[in-house]
Order: sequence, then structure tokens, then C-alpha cells
Amino acid sequence: MLWPKAVQERVKTGTDRELLRSYPYRSACPSTVWTELTESASEELFFAGYTNYFFWTQVPHFADTIRHKAESGCRVRFLVGDPDGDVTRQREEIEDVALAVSTRIKITLENLGRLGTLENVETRFSAPLDAINHVSLSVFRFDSEALVTPHLARLVGHDSPLLHLRKQDSGGMFDRFAEHTEELWSRAVPQQQ
Repeated sequence: MLWPKAVQERVKTGTDRELLRSYPYRSACPSTVWTELTESASEELFFAGYTNYFFWTQVPHFADTIRHKAESGCRVRFLVGDPDGDVTRQREEIEDVALAVSTRIKITLENLGRLGTLENVETRFSAPLDAINHVSLSVFRFDSEALVTPHLARLVGHDSPLLHLRKQDSGGMFDRFAEHTEELWSRAVPQQQ
């Protein structure tokens, strides 16, 4: 046996290699991770959280970074929930917090509006039939890395766990989450500015 059993149990193999780090809470992921991933992406940024509001308050110079990325040819997409949708209202009842889901979505829309029209920036609302699937899973893609938050029953996003993934091979966890967001995007409703 080339590798002792103790080493084999600690070395990541196969799709396990895609999991770089896990956090018991999204809020436990340092803001530097979000900043570095956003700044290092050159081809694609896809923010598929239901509200995406925390980027504007927790990632330094986020609006300037988005503008710079778009102007340099990076595709930037925001998939958010409909602030007036049924799932949004239901989620507000479940969370029962002062900063309501619709308000958090409107924070994102307001900040995107301040950016003006940028050629490589797109915003869509999840389709009504997909909203329940969108609200329960946030996927944030930065080229070949992703931060994924599966939302736990009655918790606000920042209280749910987070997985940091890096694509290794086709068909792994990264691709599974990427395919999920692409499916949601394909049926999403373009947001008019």
C-alpha cells in the first residue's frame, strides 16, 4: 500500500477536491474572500442570491469593481427575486426581521440603477415558478469559483452555511450549482431599468 489509511482519509480525491472551505454561517466567511473573488474574476461574475444586498455594504468599492469589470469585458449577472412576488412576501413572514426581503432586493436594484446602463451587466427577476427554488439556494460565481449558501428553513441567509468551491473536473459540485443557476437564468424575467 503506497498511502497509509490515515493519509488516504485526509487527502481529498475526486469531487471532494472542489470543496475549498466550508463555513457554518455565511457571515463567517471573511469579507476579504468576497472581495478577492470579485476582483480576480475576469470572464464572469454571476450573483444569484435572492437579494444580493450585502455586496453593496460588505464588499469595499463593490459598485466601482462591477463597473470596472463590465467595462473590461467581464460578463456580470444579477439574478434576484421579484420584490413584489408571492415568494418574497412568504419569505418575509417566515424571517420576520426588520430588514425585509423586498427591501433587501430594492437595495440591490437601487445600487444597480446608480451604475446606469452598462453593456455587460444584466439583471433579471427569477420566474414566479422558480422563485421558491431560488430563495432556498444562493449561488455566487466568480469565473471557476463559487460561494454557495443552502438556506436553512427559517434562517436569514447570513445565518445559513456557506461552501467555497473551485471547479476541478466536469460534472462536479461546481458544475451542478452552475447548471442550477443557468436554468433559473434561462427562465428569468429581464429587469427593466
